[in-house]
Amino acid sequence: MRLNNIGYLLKEGFRGVFQHGFMSFAAVCVTVACLVIVGSFSALAYNLDEMVKELNQTSEILVYIDADLPDAEAKSIGTQINLLDNVLEARFVSRQEALQNFIDDHEGDSAFSGVQAEDLRHRYVVTLEDNTKMKQTDEQLKQLPGVAKTNAAYELAEGFSTIQDVLHIVSAAIIAVLLVVSLLIISNTVKLAMYDRKDEIAIMKMVGATNGFIRLPFVVEGFCLGMVGALLAFGLEWAGYDAMLQKINEVDSLQLFSFVPFRELLVPMVAVFAAAGMFVGIVGSWTSIRKFMDV
Repeated sequence: MRLNNIGYLLKEGFRGVFQHGFMSFAAVCVTVACLVIVGSFSALAYNLDEMVKELNQTSEILVYIDADLPDAEAKSIGTQINLLDNVLEARFVSRQEALQNFIDDHEGDSAFSGVQAEDLRHRYVVTLEDNTKMKQTDEQLKQLPGVAKTNAAYELAEGFSTIQDVLHIVSAAIIAVLLVVSLLIISNTVKLAMYDRKDEIAIMKMVGATNGFIRLPFVVEGFCLGMVGALLAFGLEWAGYDAMLQKINEVDSLQLFSFVPFRELLVPMVAVFAAAGMFVGIVGSWTSIRKFMDV
């Protein structure tokens, strides 16, 4: 195809966007709505995923040392704990520190007033690199000499992992459904535009125009609709996200929710919105044009 023909077809594609003004406007509006919902849900899922990761990192294993071990040997066990594969950090807590923490937690409770440091054990607070492997790491800790017992919250770690898995599945399902909706809307818009020009397409076919020559303006039209929708949706998403963060920061009771700034989402959001707009525009146009080629 010659360059002057390509220029003509591109111009025709851009002209088609304005020629079918109402349907183009409807397609852009629906695309914007779908992409804003997709973007909002994706941002929410990302933030929830980050919150779950942060909570997951707070899951720790308490390792209690045999009460008969001297202080020096109790402290040396930390070296063995740190050598385990999944251990990020092992912090030693002496009897005296454990007693002070116990007093702080039960301050004013006379039932525990007689507790002495000798009644408690030296212990380690073990932070893991991967909490999904907590059970395996706990079994390894129990095998170390000098370890009396451990306290590991398997259910909590497994619960966090389940929440993350559910978030990923639900996010993928909703995003896929909304992208399909946008695809169908743009496809139908292009079909209507082509139906109005079916006689023109038939004449072009009869005079020998190739399928590619006929398709290109409609593909360009779908591409323009998709990208305009993606651009508007991205702007609305950014403005809405920042407005939401500002409102959250003004309410004290919502400070326990930690949302990442939009700057952290900027690059992936640009990539996703651009790819989604391009996909629904081009694929929607390409699939809708096939039935009109059989003239």
